[in-house]
Amino acid sequence: GTNEDFVRLVDEAHQRGIKVIVDLVMNHTSSQHPWFVASKADDPDYRDWYIWVSENPAYLGPWNEKVWNLTGNGFYYSVFWSGMPDLNLRNPEVTAELYDIIRFWVEEMHTDGFRLDAIKHLIEDGRMQENTPQTHAWLREFHNFYKGINPEVFTVGEAWTSTAEVLDYTGDEVDIAFAFDLAGAFVATAKGPVIFPVVNELTKVVESYPPGQYATFLANHDQDRLMSQLREVPKAKLAALMLLTSPGVPFLYYGEEIGMSGAKPDEDIRRPMQWYADSPGAGFTTGAPWRAPAPDFVDVNVALQNTEPDSLLNHYRTLIQLRNQYTALRTGAWELVESGSPQIYAYLRQQDDEYILVLMNVGSEEVTSVEYGLTLETETLTGPVEARSLWGLENPFLPEINPAGGFSNYRPFEVIPAQSFAVIQLIP
Repeated sequence: GTNEDFVRLVDEAHQRGIKVIVDLVMNHTSSQHPWFVASKADDPDYRDWYIWVSENPAYLGPWNEKVWNLTGNGFYYSVFWSGMPDLNLRNPEVTAELYDIIRFWVEEMHTDGFRLDAIKHLIEDGRMQENTPQTHAWLREFHNFYKGINPEVFTVGEAWTSTAEVLDYTGDEVDIAFAFDLAGAFVATAKGPVIFPVVNELTKVVESYPPGQYATFLANHDQDRLMSQLREVPKAKLAALMLLTSPGVPFLYYGEEIGMSGAKPDEDIRRPMQWYADSPGAGFTTGAPWRAPAPDFVDVNVALQNTEPDSLLNHYRTLIQLRNQYTALRTGAWELVESGSPQIYAYLRQQDDEYILVLMNVGSEEVTSVEYGLTLETETLTGPVEARSLWGLENPFLPEINPAGGFSNYRPFEVIPAQSFAVIQLIP
C-alpha cells in the first residue's frame, strides 16, 4: 500500500477508538540500506553512521557470537548478524535522523506510538554490549523528545532480559516494557502441573514495577509459537486466561488467538494469518505470500472457529470482553490467594468495590474439596458476600468473610476438573 493508505487506516482506527503503534528499529539497519552502502564505500557523510574499526577487536557478542565483520576497508559491528549492522547512536547525526523519523510517523502518518526494538543493545561500551549507562542516557533524551512532540505518544520497549534489568528501562525511558520472565512463567504454568512459576514471577513483577508499567505477553515473533510450545488447546486457554486477567498491558501475537503453530526458523513463526480454509493463501492474500501458510490452515482458521462456541478464538473474545467490562481486570490490584494445592492457581483482582476472583486447575488431574481451600488475607471485603460466576465453572458456593475482611479455607466447588477454571465476581 501507499502512505495515504496507511494514514486512512490509522484515521479509521481512531474513529473506532483504536490506537495504532508501529515497530521502530533504532539499533540497526539492513546491510543493503543506502546508509550502510554509503558508509561501507567510505562516503564521509555516512562513514560514522555505523561502528567501524581498522583492526578486529576479536571479542565476541553477548551470546558468544561473532560481532565484528570484515569488509575491504575495516571491521563493522553487528550484534545480531552481519546482515544487520548496528547504527552508531553516539553520532548526533544518527540521533537527529531518528528524531526526524519519529516526527514523520507522529505528525504525518498519525501514529500513536512505537514498539522500540532491541533497546538494551543501542550503545555499546567496549565489551559491555548490553544495558549500558550510555543506552539509558540516550533513551531518557529520546523520551523527552517524543513527549515534546506529543505527550500522548506511547512506547513499549523490548529489552529481552531479566525482570530486574527490564525495570531500569521504565519510568523516564519507555512508557512500558515487555515482561519476558513473566511470559515464560505464564507458559510454564500453563504446561502444568504446578503453579509455582507464575506465582513467584508475577509476585515479583507486581512488587517491582511501577503500577501497570509492564507489557504482558505469551510469545512473540522471535519465539516458537504458543501452540507449538503447549500443543493442547486446553493449555492454550489457561495461558490466555492468565494473560488477560492479570495486571499489566497485554499483547497478543497474531494467530495466537486461533492456535497457529510454528517453530524456528523465524520464517515459520511469521507465516500468513489463517483466515479461511478455501483459499490457497488462507485468506491472507490473493497473491503469492513470501512464505506459504502453515499446512494446518485448513483445520485451524478464523472462519472455522467463528462457528464453534467453545473454540480458542471465542475463548479469547470472551476474555477480552470481560477485561473491557470489569475495571478490576484492567487496572485493579492483584493479590495472590493461597489455595493449599500445588495445581490450583487463584488470585483476586480488586478496584474500588469491584472484586474478581480467578482460579484455575493447571494440572492433569481433578482436585476435590478435601485437597484445596482458598485463603485470602485482606482487609477490604465485608460480609455477607454474593459469589456470581462470570465464566467457567458455575454455581460457586459463597465464601464466609472473616473479621479481618478475607476468607479462610473457601471451597467454591466440590470438584475442580483438570485444566478447568472459574471467574467469579464477589459482591459485598
